[in-house]
Amino acid sequence: MLRIAIPNKGSLSGPAMAMLHEAGYQQRKESKELVLVDPGNQVEFFYLRPKDIAIYVSSGKLDIGITGEDLLIDSGVGAEVILPLGFARSTFRFAAKPGTVSAVADLAGKTIATSYEGIVAKHLAEQGVDAAIVHLDGAVETAIELGVAQVIADVVETGTSLRNAGLEVFGDPIMKSEAAVIRRTGADADDPKVQQFLRRLQGVLVARSYVMMDYDCRVEHLEKAVALTPGLESPTISPLHHEGWVAVRSMVAAKEAQRIMDDLYDLGARAILTTAIHACRL
Repeated sequence: MLRIAIPNKGSLSGPAMAMLHEAGYQQRKESKELVLVDPGNQVEFFYLRPKDIAIYVSSGKLDIGITGEDLLIDSGVGAEVILPLGFARSTFRFAAKPGTVSAVADLAGKTIATSYEGIVAKHLAEQGVDAAIVHLDGAVETAIELGVAQVIADVVETGTSLRNAGLEVFGDPIMKSEAAVIRRTGADADDPKVQQFLRRLQGVLVARSYVMMDYDCRVEHLEKAVALTPGLESPTISPLHHEGWVAVRSMVAAKEAQRIMDDLYDLGARAILTTAIHACRL
């Protein structure tokens, strides 16, 4: 039975469970449940603190887990990403009072407050910068005002919280992160149980990113229409009862679907429909 770690709370938890549900796995109904066995799929889920998941997976106690890339790197343990999942994206940046720091090289000798000591320490080492790091569990924006540090390193989304604290970002991003499936470094990459799990999640990712498009098209416009909807391999084309017309079916990127429908209509295609894809295997 495959043993999988799942975030028990926070921004990772809901989207992770939703994706697993779409992939056909049972998920807990009560937040107090710590373990759930899905016998039909031969999987056992363990609901753990997001920061602890990389530790359990790297130890070999659990086969794989879903957590943030930032939490994996911050833990410093022997685990690796095997499938990015596209949600819980975040960007880590340095910030300070305007005019005090302008580049990473300026951090030498300064004190940096952060909730992600491992990430910051790794980045500073890569940049060859020697600086002190103060670990805080949250609200790092106040660290400069209270004299705990001259610089902070934190997740930046809109930057509103930083501006409200009188701070501004500087330098390149420390890292960009998203939710991912992780496994122990050196684990069997061809484990069939893990590969089946990954195929299911990949199927969800594709199903979320594409729609199925159907339309009718005159034969003389078919090549131009197919150029707009090439599909993954090639579109399915079937003759219609009325001579000179064909029906076309193809997968198209969901974000491009409306534009493609407009272009097809201008080309003379009619009965243009899109339908959601709930699951797939490529």
